[in-house]
Amino acid sequence: MFRFASPLFLLFFLAPFLILFFRLKKQQDHIKVATLEGLDKVSVSFMVRVSKFLPFFKIAALILIILALARPQWGDRKINVTTEGVNIILALDLSESMSALDFKKDDKLVTRLEAVKSVVRDFILKREGDRIGMVVFGSNAFTQLPLTRDYNTIAFILERLKIGAAGPRTAIGDAIGISLKRLEDIESKSNLIILLTDGKSNSGALAWQDAIKIAAERKVKIHTIGIGTNGEAPFLVDGFFGKRYVYQKVEMDLDALKTIAKETNGSFFEAGDLESLEKIYGMIDSLEKTKVNVEKWVEYEEMYPGVLIAGLVFLLSYILLSSTRCLRIP
Repeated sequence: MFRFASPLFLLFFLAPFLILFFRLKKQQDHIKVATLEGLDKVSVSFMVRVSKFLPFFKIAALILIILALARPQWGDRKINVTTEGVNIILALDLSESMSALDFKKDDKLVTRLEAVKSVVRDFILKREGDRIGMVVFGSNAFTQLPLTRDYNTIAFILERLKIGAAGPRTAIGDAIGISLKRLEDIESKSNLIILLTDGKSNSGALAWQDAIKIAAERKVKIHTIGIGTNGEAPFLVDGFFGKRYVYQKVEMDLDALKTIAKETNGSFFEAGDLESLEKIYGMIDSLEKTKVNVEKWVEYEEMYPGVLIAGLVFLLSYILLSSTRCLRIP
């Protein structure tokens, strides 16, 4: 299988054709004058003949360098890979309470959301063959990313999540409802929701009790993660003399999270620090795997080095000859 790894560079192929167009136009605009008769019968040297091909050296060099920039590759063989995969929706809480500073990363206090981002990113990039989507929720819930196997894009979107983007409150029922809709997009034998929150459901149109009944009917497993401490937590707020830390009460409905997990055959986890959060996602990673067949090309061989060398040979030959033996004097 042949492909270009960076096909956008092929747009530069317009350049050689533009050069030829303007060169031909310039030749047509030349004024013809009388020449010395009989000189056309005089034999010409080898280098004079070579000089006629110099423009083609330049065009060939340009074409080959453009091809090299596009990185031509050849796939050596095609294989069927048995990998492990499920449909996973990451339902992440972005309510204001996620700004609590009760997590430490590299000996620095970070918000709950920042701690979640680092762990979830590692979880995403470890998966292989899964389709992963993302739902975020606060006062409302909405799809941040539909199911996809483009893990780099998922990680990119994850890093740009902002606290309060979906409102200050917590709509757990709506988050489950939207997640179930996204799981309908692509059929799979195994469907999973990982619901992470630090609060109590106090917003939304769909009650979480009704949402889990639908999930249980569709055999969608929900793992729930309660993050942070239940009680007072430190927050950084703006004061008259600048930013300062204040302790505010945060309510987390652990009973609801346990019930959601139990009724859908999932598991409930509680993460009070970064280390426990990492262990939780590690456990989920090891538990949720199914076999799927993926056909793909492997062992791509880079062909651009040879193409680039050929282009440079033509370019250097053009520069050397046009500056020495084939030098043209106006």
